[in-house]
Amino acid sequence: MTAPTRTTATRPPVTPDLLYSQDEEDLRSAVRALLADRADAPTVIAATESDTPYDPRLWSSLAADIGAAGLLVPEKLGGQGASHREAAVVLEELGRSVAPAPYLTSSVVATETLLALGAEDGPAAALLGELASGARTAVLAVPFATPPAGAGPVLAALDGTVRGIADAPAADVLLVPTAEGLYAVETSGPGVTVEALVPLDLTRPLAAVTLTGAAGTLLADADASATAVRRGLLAGAGLLASEQLGIAEWCLTETVRHTRERHQFNRPVGSFQALKHRMAHLWLEVVSARAAARNAADALATGSPDAPLAVAVAQAYCSGVAVHAAEECVQLHGGIGMTWEHPAHLYLKRAKADSLAYGSAGSHREEVAELAELPAP
Repeated sequence: MTAPTRTTATRPPVTPDLLYSQDEEDLRSAVRALLADRADAPTVIAATESDTPYDPRLWSSLAADIGAAGLLVPEKLGGQGASHREAAVVLEELGRSVAPAPYLTSSVVATETLLALGAEDGPAAALLGELASGARTAVLAVPFATPPAGAGPVLAALDGTVRGIADAPAADVLLVPTAEGLYAVETSGPGVTVEALVPLDLTRPLAAVTLTGAAGTLLADADASATAVRRGLLAGAGLLASEQLGIAEWCLTETVRHTRERHQFNRPVGSFQALKHRMAHLWLEVVSARAAARNAADALATGSPDAPLAVAVAQAYCSGVAVHAAEECVQLHGGIGMTWEHPAHLYLKRAKADSLAYGSAGSHREEVAELAELPAP
């Protein structure tokens, strides 16, 4: 007697494309050159000690000159008509430099939320055009730790306080999901107070936003708003994995370089077997993280029905790898890794903050378990 078998709905298998195209590599080269010129380690460290959330010249070059802000926006709405794969490449490079730039929050999450509304004209389409050009930035007014599965209204109406909104101090527009629907609210308008908070990650500012009878433009009703916010957070969580990959890759590369140059007992410390094993193990983790991050970006780009699962897998894995890589970077740099002058602490703080953004690794593991559950026999 044979055991009963589990059956699933049949559909043609789709092999994800994890490789980088030539266009993606060209985009990487342009973004990396810009960040090397405008966001090297001393510049980023200095920026964290200033009152300016980010460098407007850097943002203008990245968003408008390179065109990165409009990668997800169709050409007919003023964007580049690219995909999440190209946006993922930009985020990898931003992760490598931990540059203060509102790319993830404005050009991915807010943009994807507006795109989900499907408007080809009206205020949502007009705002998309402005975001694509880099002329303005927007943020989704939900706590940075909100997972895609936790999407929903944060306020009953345009009245109340929402805390922990990433990049809100630098945003021009807030996308506020309420019980009435999704509103666009100008941060400079009456009844809007943006109070900067002290974040762990000094390269990504957080704020508490208080609305007191604020005026806003209704973009969608409650049902459409919930769907749009969920899609925006899903794209944010999926592409955050690429930023975490960039963090891990920089930490590994910098650690290998340092241990080759640092000598003890007349030998490079990287030649000691114990350190070789630690860095080899970290290399394997980074390679696996690249596969998970690329799979999530490709699933989002192709509109795969498995995108939620791919995103959950990527976040469940990549957040831990980024933190581990940053911790190893600090430890294997010895005393200098703990100094304020060395950028290692910025990568550790970004990795720690990212590990909670758009849902913790634990919440994403629970999502994987739920989405991958096989039907009963």
